[in-house]
Amino acid sequence: MATLEIKDLRADVVTDEGNKEILKGVNLTIRSGETHAIMGPNGSGKSTLSYAVAGHPKYEVTSGEVLLDGENVLDMSVDERARAGLFLAMQYPVEVPGVSMSNFLRSAATSVRGEAPKLRHWVKEVKEEMGKLDISSEFAERSVNEGFSGGEKKRHEILQLALLKPKFAVLDETDSGLDVDALRVVSDAVNDYKASNEVGVMLITHYTRILKHIHPDFVHVFAGGKIVESGGKALADELEESGYVKYAGKAEAAV
Repeated sequence: MATLEIKDLRADVVTDEGNKEILKGVNLTIRSGETHAIMGPNGSGKSTLSYAVAGHPKYEVTSGEVLLDGENVLDMSVDERARAGLFLAMQYPVEVPGVSMSNFLRSAATSVRGEAPKLRHWVKEVKEEMGKLDISSEFAERSVNEGFSGGEKKRHEILQLALLKPKFAVLDETDSGLDVDALRVVSDAVNDYKASNEVGVMLITHYTRILKHIHPDFVHVFAGGKIVESGGKALADELEESGYVKYAGKAEAAV
């Protein structure tokens, strides 16, 4: 069983006007097989948490640790973190003109697995996973995310998840921009991956609609750059009913 431990993590966003502290002491432990939903209002620092863990250069960690099975990933480069078993599905996937999806996916799998997948098996594997996500075969030769709709981009993020098989997946607002049908397809693919792999999931979202498909083991309220409340599915239901207002005070008191 793998464990991801975030200990007193503090991080700044780097801007032209100087650094601004966003994360103010985040503590969270995720184990294999667990799904943790991180919920909170805009500007609370949820996405900053995902990018700081993944190693985005725009965010500077000032203190704390992120331990994957005891190894501090903050000492690793971005690609080393991926090979160690971390995966980030971005809220706004970038376009990579001139690089086909098929080449991108095989290169990524080669890097993570340590050797190139056998071509015949690889083609079959990709075709199977694309079918689960209702992705047309023609997308394999299109440039990465170029001209894709929001829903198509999100499906390809989950396709990467299924093919790279990480120990821990951080899904940053995967539900944003998805219609009802696309949400179901993407959620089913995440659930399918979880059912056959010992993966821990950090699911960052504003809304409970995705939690009707991907059921969390734990729900955490994120406000003011840290976790201010934790519970189960009932906490998510409360947030859907009453919003985040009552937790703003807890965030201010904790500063």
